[in-house]
Amino acid sequence: MTEPATTDPQAIAALQDKGPLAPPRSQWLDIWDQLKRHKGAMIGGFFLIFITLAVLVGPYIWTLDPQKLDIRNKDLRPIYTAIWDSTAKTAWGHPFGTDNLGRDQLAQMLAGGRASMAVGWAAMLLSLLIGTAVGVAAGFFRRLDGPLMRLTDLFLSLPILPLLLVAVTLFRQPLRANFGPEGGMFVLIVTIIGITSWMPTARIVRGDILTLKEREFILAARSIGTTSWKTITRHLLPNVLSPIMVSATLGLATAIITESALSFLGVGFPSDFPTWGKMLADAVPRMVDFPERVILPGTAISLTVLAVNYLGDGLRDALDPRMRGR
Repeated sequence: MTEPATTDPQAIAALQDKGPLAPPRSQWLDIWDQLKRHKGAMIGGFFLIFITLAVLVGPYIWTLDPQKLDIRNKDLRPIYTAIWDSTAKTAWGHPFGTDNLGRDQLAQMLAGGRASMAVGWAAMLLSLLIGTAVGVAAGFFRRLDGPLMRLTDLFLSLPILPLLLVAVTLFRQPLRANFGPEGGMFVLIVTIIGITSWMPTARIVRGDILTLKEREFILAARSIGTTSWKTITRHLLPNVLSPIMVSATLGLATAIITESALSFLGVGFPSDFPTWGKMLADAVPRMVDFPERVILPGTAISLTVLAVNYLGDGLRDALDPRMRGR
């Protein structure tokens, strides 16, 4: 008879549970840790939050009417110009100065930023919705891939700015009659920017869907009879969230620049409604005598777009598993 094998007490102790296991670390915490290491993304994110809060809360703090005319206080210079020009006509009640009609520049900056940011966010969401829907449909359904991608190529080949100008000219009056001067132009500009800027999102999403739908977990979902709609919403869309978020930041910057360009060309909001692009257009004839009127809205547009682009770069690196830990 063979003797029973002796057991090592140390081996038994090593196999025993010492206590409850720690919960798995959230993937969003890993993304946040990677994003914190990207200095440009953090600076851009904080500035984007700051400018968004400023245009939302600022008009309730600085309560001057941006459209109020005050001819007696026209052409006031910003307060900081007194540092190098003691003869500059300034007033503490108008820290950013006034324009040639006496309208307060700080109030116009806040109101114009609210309009520009509202157009940017709304147009970005619309283009993101269209681009994601087209990309998912083209990548998942093979019979739709050819027609939808040819439609995408067609939109990419169109000259965007002339198309925008023609659309504004054709639909401006009907929308103004139905929604009012400001509301009609808001709907028109958001719609035009949204339907002319969804193509990059569609191509990015389509490429990711084509790769993902051949993975094992999608094949397993199909094998147990999961419908196409549930496969898309439960398995595919969560896995293409990272390129969609990056595309959203880039789309926001594009929408802000496009709205500013339309307002600068005089085909955007009404002439008495302030936006950053309209402030630039009004300041150009007198930019030699009052350069700050061009610098202030131009700097706001440039810094906002730069902040959005830096945030997009940081999100792209943080959402890519291959970049984590670098």
